[in-house]
Amino acid sequence: MKFTLSSAAAAVAALASLTGASPTASPLEKRAGMYDGYKVYQLDVGSDAAKYDAVTAAINQMPSAVSLACDDRHDHIDVAVSPDSVATLEALGVEMKLINEDLGRDIRAEGETKPYVRTIKKRDEAAPLPDMSYFDSYHVLEEHFAFLEDLQAAFPDNSETFVAGKSLEGRDIMGIHLWGKAGKGKNEAVVWHGTVHAREWITAPTVEYMAYKLVSGYLKSKCSVNILDQYDFYIIPVVNPDGFVYTHTTNRLWRKNRQVRTGASCVGTDVNRNWPNQWDIPGGSSTNSCSETYRGEAPGDTPENKVLVDQLMAVNAAQGVKFYVDWHSYSQLILLPYGYSCTAVAEGLERQMELAGGVAAAIKATNGLDFVYGPTCTTIYQTAGGSNDWVADVLGSELPWAFEMRPQGAAEGGFVISPDNIVPSGEEIWAGMKDLFKNW
Repeated sequence: MKFTLSSAAAAVAALASLTGASPTASPLEKRAGMYDGYKVYQLDVGSDAAKYDAVTAAINQMPSAVSLACDDRHDHIDVAVSPDSVATLEALGVEMKLINEDLGRDIRAEGETKPYVRTIKKRDEAAPLPDMSYFDSYHVLEEHFAFLEDLQAAFPDNSETFVAGKSLEGRDIMGIHLWGKAGKGKNEAVVWHGTVHAREWITAPTVEYMAYKLVSGYLKSKCSVNILDQYDFYIIPVVNPDGFVYTHTTNRLWRKNRQVRTGASCVGTDVNRNWPNQWDIPGGSSTNSCSETYRGEAPGDTPENKVLVDQLMAVNAAQGVKFYVDWHSYSQLILLPYGYSCTAVAEGLERQMELAGGVAAAIKATNGLDFVYGPTCTTIYQTAGGSNDWVADVLGSELPWAFEMRPQGAAEGGFVISPDNIVPSGEEIWAGMKDLFKNW
């Protein structure tokens, strides 16, 4: 059965009715109620690529199944299904393991998004840094913007906020630019993008935590001074604002943007399969609009990708982009180019591997988590139209990377982890970044 836009809307409405969600329910109750009773299974497909593709295609046709696909190895598939769809999943004939009894329960455990209490500037005093309590909770889009504005106000001579462009639905794609004693735009650039996949909530606050550390440490930490005095930072915590808002208001597990295409069965394009480089490599993305890795109709045809390409091209022309990271969750991975080919060797790969090994060791020394590192294709699987491949080939950046943050798997929560993970995630990734800049 084709899952059409109208049937999707009807299914969501019916599910809300069944779970007791009402128009007056809190945002948390709406998000959680949609998945009350949903069970998460891990399907074992081994090393059979054809089997993986066939099972994924079958899941895409199940109205009440949600793929929890992330950039993990292709030996298994994590999927959430409603109780009445378990039999349909079992009929696929794949070995299954139950790893979560109730996804709605875990979404509730994330808690309500708490209001961000903005810092107040006193007359004739410098604006204070944002309060660290910001990292005690997840936040809606507007509060991410407010945090960046407050961070900039606390560092007025060495920073500015910027809007790289607009999303499909007209929302700002907002970031912060930080620099050191050389002055604005005088050094090579580091560019960090987060939350291209909307449901990966841990990424934005982790990236913001590192921005906070760069600013707060500038006058008191030799490491932070050295980093900002060597590189300009352009940091966009949420590059897919439409999808991100949708995860707060409607569907906590939404991944793609919110693009509606004429003749398409489903909404949304995976912006990280839409980059105009090696876009149509067979097996690296999907031509099915209902797939979580749907690549779009043409390379670079999402509004969000156009904004990101323009931003990177402009920064590269003016300063050069030396280090790029596309921040994701989950799986605990450090991914180097290439994703589109398992035989192509990226320039400087041996040195990249050395640096990535140091980053992984620093992360492990912080909170004990193991991060696997290596070229995307050989470490996980083939991808096409990805960001770091584009940065490698088009910009020629020295370090064009992607990260998959905590946790390791869906059994540990996957995309839905409590906010008490935010600070530990920030600590471990920041430790990895400090090691990188120290040894690079």
